[in-house]
Amino acid sequence: MASQDKNTAVIKTKFGEIRIEFFTDVAPRHVDNFITLAQNKFYDETTFHRVIPGFMIQGGDPNTKEHKDNRQTHGMGGPGHSVKAEFNARNHRRGIVSMARSANPDSAGSQFFICVADSLFLDRQYTAFGNVVEGMDVVDQIVNLPRDGRDNPNDRVEMTVTIKSA
Repeated sequence: MASQDKNTAVIKTKFGEIRIEFFTDVAPRHVDNFITLAQNKFYDETTFHRVIPGFMIQGGDPNTKEHKDNRQTHGMGGPGHSVKAEFNARNHRRGIVSMARSANPDSAGSQFFICVADSLFLDRQYTAFGNVVEGMDVVDQIVNLPRDGRDNPNDRVEMTVTIKSA
């Protein structure tokens, strides 16, 4: 599916909804990838598996639904493909949605993170592809949950992602 400027994503959690607007102008391949995964229900029942107060929340790993009880694998999964980096001039400020990746700049797949604070050291190193326009209060609740030594919330925070057309 080709990206459309008016599409938004709604991430539903037990704490409420997070609405994201996409940056189709600077990250069209990442937006298309996210939309396609969401439409194929890839993200449904995955969790926010990494929460770091003062920094970000991360989710979108299929291992969090396939291996619910084995947290050692959380953060290591993906969709079986990667998207070439689209580093851009969007600053990693509070509310920015960006793709997680390994050391390889072109390794982003399905995992994404939402900045809870300005994190400008990430600029032009990670692909910013959206911005939270509603629901930062939900993000703030998630980032402040009690967590284990691997920054995995003690309680599961599952998501369901839907794409809305304006």
